[in-house]
Amino acid sequence: MQQQPLLAAIDLGSNSFRLQIARVVDDQLYMLDGLREAVRLAAGLDENKHLDQAAQQRGLVCLQKFGERLRGLPPEAVRAVGTNSLRVAKNAPEFLKQAEAALGFPIEVIAGREEARLIYMGVAQGLPHSEERRMVMDIGGGSTEFIIGSGLVPVHLESLYMGCVSFSTRYFADGKMTKANLKQAEIAARNELQTIVADYAQGQWDVAMGSSGSARVICDILEQNKFSDGGITRDGLEKLRAHLLKVGDVNKLELLGLKPDRIAVLPGGFAIMYAAFCELGIERMQPAMGALREGVLYDLHGRFTHNDMREASVQQFMRRYHVAPKQAKRVADLCAALAQQFLGEALDESTLRYLKWAAQLHEIGISVAHSGYHKHTSYILANADMPGFSKKEQTLLSFLTLAHRGRLEKLRTQLRDPKDQALVMALRLATLFCRNRSGVQLPKMQGRFSGTKFHLSVQPGWLTQNLLSETALQEEAAQWKELGISVQVGEA
Repeated sequence: MQQQPLLAAIDLGSNSFRLQIARVVDDQLYMLDGLREAVRLAAGLDENKHLDQAAQQRGLVCLQKFGERLRGLPPEAVRAVGTNSLRVAKNAPEFLKQAEAALGFPIEVIAGREEARLIYMGVAQGLPHSEERRMVMDIGGGSTEFIIGSGLVPVHLESLYMGCVSFSTRYFADGKMTKANLKQAEIAARNELQTIVADYAQGQWDVAMGSSGSARVICDILEQNKFSDGGITRDGLEKLRAHLLKVGDVNKLELLGLKPDRIAVLPGGFAIMYAAFCELGIERMQPAMGALREGVLYDLHGRFTHNDMREASVQQFMRRYHVAPKQAKRVADLCAALAQQFLGEALDESTLRYLKWAAQLHEIGISVAHSGYHKHTSYILANADMPGFSKKEQTLLSFLTLAHRGRLEKLRTQLRDPKDQALVMALRLATLFCRNRSGVQLPKMQGRFSGTKFHLSVQPGWLTQNLLSETALQEEAAQWKELGISVQVGEA
């Protein structure tokens, strides 16, 4: 993959949509331009977890603006990620189709722990090297991420379902702040925090840091109103809490450092921050400069410099599930060669990479049970935390590995696209020809695919000498015939 001089990251957060553009110079990133709009996507989630039309429209208008700024950049230089609101919204797929059209680039919805990993990367890259253990807290619009790490390496990753927009909407909808509703919000946050106290309480880390908008705004308020002598402190939060209750209405607050677009979400963000200090024993927290979008940029940069986190995840999964590396390589090499023959120039580098990863991981389900292992593999890849991968990417790996053996009729509705058919056929044939799991020399073969018919030619005499494989190929042809696709196997 050729390095790009400009990289762009789009963070479709539950509170704000953000765009960050960076220039690559001598393997370093220099931030050039940034845009932010308070879309408040989480405020548009109704009780049935559907995004209302108003929130969708705010998002689409914002993405059209971002798309104009990104015009001319190649797809591989841009990465857009969606977070909690798009994870939970039941109508997210419909919205994402419109959103991608407005932006002009694909949008990935990432899992909570993947969001946490990227946040830590964005924070850590902006700090001097240190061996101290850092606890990073990022209050988003719909979720709050907690990470403990040292240097550039995260050790613990968590994402809790609470955010400044969702809590402000739920507990402070009318803007009023009373002892009752503030206490209710704090208790709800403390209940969420109970699940991570063992790993994140004071004593498990050396320094606490707050990233993203809520932490920076709270820090600015505490410092500029003399509630704190520097950073976010327990005493400063107590003073701010008393002031919020005294005023009683968020719309009547007159605090230095409180920006107009943060007023509506301050109560929810404060309740979560206060609860974290109480529950985790935090006394002081410093604001961090980096956040999710910077982490996305550094992760994207890594894909160009052979530091792709997805490759590291694949290798880690192979070790965890005791995959035989030589067998995985045999299958990956053969299915890549067949896919290139079937699709030619229609096979792009990115798709080929996913196919190879699926080939390397297709046997991880054997660690659960050999019977129906492809189903176990598919389930693991769809549901496991895989650092670097989006949910969409994991779904593709899950589909390819599920389809690599067994009845194709069950996947009829998912196998309508000729490109998907070619990828699946390549993986199925690769596992078929490599079934003896040894280093025996494979026959020379040549494949073609017209969109409705597969042609596979093998070297003369090989089929008559390998009757088991010939029978398996006949059975494979019968499988595809049920889908209305012809498979012709012969000798060159």
